[in-house]
Amino acid sequence: MTIRPLAFANTLALTTAALGLFLILLRFLAPSAFIFVFNAQFFGADVASLLPTEINLLKMAGEFLAFVGGAWGFGLIGAVIYNRFIKEPR
Repeated sequence: MTIRPLAFANTLALTTAALGLFLILLRFLAPSAFIFVFNAQFFGADVASLLPTEINLLKMAGEFLAFVGGAWGFGLIGAVIYNRFIKEPR
């Protein structure tokens, strides 16, 4: 069964955008909850202490666009490679 590359890339980018927006909102609205969730991704290591203390909105927006664009590109390339590997020999 093949994967439609554009649909897969769009879905992966949309999922990444939703998670990113959730984390950005959590950082603004509930910083202690953000630190808990962020550290939970790294099995409780205090990685949140490495984040900058002041929030730069322009830098954060650029990083967000890079994450979403990277997820879209990874989804597209991953689906194309997957489709090439699953082709049955004739």
